[in-house]
Amino acid sequence: MQFLTRASVFVLAGLAILAPSSRAQTGSVEFLARATPSGGLEEPVRGFPFYLLSKSFEEIDKEVDASDPKPDMNAFIDKLDASSELKTWMKKNHWVRLSGQEFTDKLTPTDIVKISDFFSAYLERSEGAAAYDFPKPKYRPADKTKDPAKYEKLRAEYQEVVEHYIEQNPRSKEGMDLFFADKEPGTKWQALVERRNLEVHRRAVNLAESKYLVGRAETNLEGQGFLNRVPPGTYWLSTLDVTAEVGDTRPQWDVLVSVRPGETAYVVLSNANAAQSSGPSF
Repeated sequence: MQFLTRASVFVLAGLAILAPSSRAQTGSVEFLARATPSGGLEEPVRGFPFYLLSKSFEEIDKEVDASDPKPDMNAFIDKLDASSELKTWMKKNHWVRLSGQEFTDKLTPTDIVKISDFFSAYLERSEGAAAYDFPKPKYRPADKTKDPAKYEKLRAEYQEVVEHYIEQNPRSKEGMDLFFADKEPGTKWQALVERRNLEVHRRAVNLAESKYLVGRAETNLEGQGFLNRVPPGTYWLSTLDVTAEVGDTRPQWDVLVSVRPGETAYVVLSNANAAQSSGPSF
């Protein structure tokens, strides 16, 4: 019994020595999150969740994005109820929105006179504007059946004159988009892209939380957060795809953090290291 007691003492003593050593192998992360509104003072980000990930959320998002095919714009255009000329222009310009200043800015004088949809809209718009110097056609609709050759010749000459007029008066394009309001495909395309992006982000968040999550902490009233017993390694302190709200600022973070054994990594989060987000284009 005495031998067993001594053996037990040695075992317990060994464990007592090993336990502090084991705990010393982990580290911790302390962070301070603050944001500065435009024209304001720096404020703490209070009561906001932060996630310690073993992989950058940006990279996780890219990983999921790459695995999910993007909507095919050409296939979308093929299904539209539009002329083949207009579809060809859309594919060439990789553009499906037929409204707004950006659309009319894309239209060159050659586009307008060579694509019948644009030419008709431009002529209607010009008639409505009643510009005193706008060129008048020398052909008549009846000539199209009575004398097709003459009609095509005069129409081609008129298109050249109109093209030159547009070059000299670029603002005459404004308002053309009103004639495409009933066939605007941009809204449908945007909805298609946004649905896909929302699904990608949902899957990215799920993957981050299920596969790459190391720890989670919520900031206190001072904007401070603490993560203890973190194994040594390289991590990212992230807000995933959620933005904080401080005044008119909407920062989100995905910041690299290195944790060493038995040490505390200190991280300051601010506007300067906030992640940039972007929206879909169409």
